[in-house]
Amino acid sequence: MNTQNTADQMKSLRLSGMARRYEATLQLPIHEIQDPHSMLAMLVQAEIEYREHARTEKYLRYSKLRYHALPEDILCTSERGITREQVLRLSDGTFIERGENVLITGATGCGKSFLACALGRSSCLLGFRTLYFSMNKFLDALAQARLDGTYLRWIKGISSNRLLILDDFGLKPLSNDARIAILDILEDRYGNGATIITSQLPVDNWYNFIDEPTLADAIMDR
Repeated sequence: MNTQNTADQMKSLRLSGMARRYEATLQLPIHEIQDPHSMLAMLVQAEIEYREHARTEKYLRYSKLRYHALPEDILCTSERGITREQVLRLSDGTFIERGENVLITGATGCGKSFLACALGRSSCLLGFRTLYFSMNKFLDALAQARLDGTYLRWIKGISSNRLLILDDFGLKPLSNDARIAILDILEDRYGNGATIITSQLPVDNWYNFIDEPTLADAIMDR
């Protein structure tokens, strides 16, 4: 049997994880090589693990998370208003599957962005496509999309993510285009995707910050 030819065929079929495990297995002594059924199961499992890892790395790069944050690094105290149980519950991805939104508020420097990025990283590890925006970059991207005529495609691309993170909502006044874009995104995602929004402003102040009653009603409802 030409084992190298078999490995090359696996690679040509894009079975990279399987090929790597097969080549490693060939280095073992004959008496340590498993029977055909066990070897096949092992190779299939290796391919699954390889693809899951590749997908996770792809999602993490695409997400553009601001911090390399982990849920276990979150400081949970009564003073911060967050418990370990809440972090664990949010880290399991259930709120994403349900299409629920998470609003994180607090003073500057309390770790809102870090928490949002930790949940974003968990989302990627669970296999959910995730996208992070600071509000400044969101507004810049919106202006560019309006300018070059790609607004509808831009909105569709954002809405296709299972988790969207909008960080530092409320730092800059919203233009009418920004209000409409936020409503369009939340409308497209309603019940289909989850959104995390962080803000220094208490949620009770968001209506006045949006500063347009009709749009504010619709945005807050979503």
